[in-house]
Amino acid sequence: MKLDEGIRKHGFRKWYERELMHSHAHLLLLLACAIGLMTSFAVFSNAAPLMQRALDAAAIALFAAVGFWSLKRYFFLLLHAEHVANQAVCSACKTYGRFSLVAGRATQDESLLVRCRTCQHEWAIVD
Repeated sequence: MKLDEGIRKHGFRKWYERELMHSHAHLLLLLACAIGLMTSFAVFSNAAPLMQRALDAAAIALFAAVGFWSLKRYFFLLLHAEHVANQAVCSACKTYGRFSLVAGRATQDESLLVRCRTCQHEWAIVD
């Protein structure tokens, strides 16, 4: 879900919470892949028939690829959420996360124009 759609639909705090939950779900997938990778290495044997070794090698490659993808996705989602959260403080009244979306993707640099619910100050959040 895009940032402006997520904030419009759920509000900033719920969007932020969902982003963190999604990122940590990818971390759990990475843990499962690490366990699968260790198990695949444990059952791999040079004495096994060629078909069994090929199947074990395919399992190792699959767990490694999915684990690498989930690690990349974990860091991307986590860092994106933190990047946006660092900009969610009103510079006028220092209120965190209490803003409404004025315009999504309205400026040239693809930022969101938001307005503080407390003091009505407007600023841009760069996605």
